[in-house]
Amino acid sequence: MITKGDKNKARLKRHLRVRKKITGTTQRPRLSVFRSSKHIYVQLIDDVQGVTLAAASTQDKALTDIGNGGNVEAARKVGTLIAERAKAKGVSKVVFDRGGYLYHGRIQALADAAREAGLEF
Repeated sequence: MITKGDKNKARLKRHLRVRKKITGTTQRPRLSVFRSSKHIYVQLIDDVQGVTLAAASTQDKALTDIGNGGNVEAARKVGTLIAERAKAKGVSKVVFDRGGYLYHGRIQALADAAREAGLEF
């Protein structure tokens, strides 16, 4: 039987494997996603300077109308919100970092919503 700790270790290994290849720059920051069972979090990160340019999550005050933060609809709203915040910072192109998660479900919904709102991956 696979325990939760084993699943998280495997995800972290996948995440590190992907992170060897992608980095965020000032012109093209990294859009990093973290998914928990109840919420989803996303950040725009400039790895060269080591700063977070923008962030959004289902716990954000701008998204108070979300009942359950752990569903696909909430992920879509977070994707739209991060795209708006990125545009406000003058960012239109990003590198997508799925955080070792499968590109499926909430992760895919967030990415699609961000693309529809104007971000280029």
